[in-house]
Amino acid sequence: MRHFHVQRNHEWKPVVNVDKFLSLIPAEHREKYLNASSTPSTAPVINLLDHGYAKLLGKGRINMPIIVQARYVSAEAGEKIKAAGGVTQLVA
Repeated sequence: MRHFHVQRNHEWKPVVNVDKFLSLIPAEHREKYLNASSTPSTAPVINLLDHGYAKLLGKGRINMPIIVQARYVSAEAGEKIKAAGGVTQLVA
């Protein structure tokens, strides 16, 4: 088959679910945010591209506000993060 314009990694979209991406936060920071007695003044920021993921899917639950930066976010994942008080940011 002939390709006039080959785009390498055109379909590159490694995915991570809402229930798994909290493990991307380092352990010492995760304990600070998950501990109910201490209320952090800022929400943690997770850039999924830095961790090798491009798309966030909506399987699982989240109960803490968090800022997620990703290339693609599914509608269900966006709703769950907003319901928990977080924000999704699309990055290139």
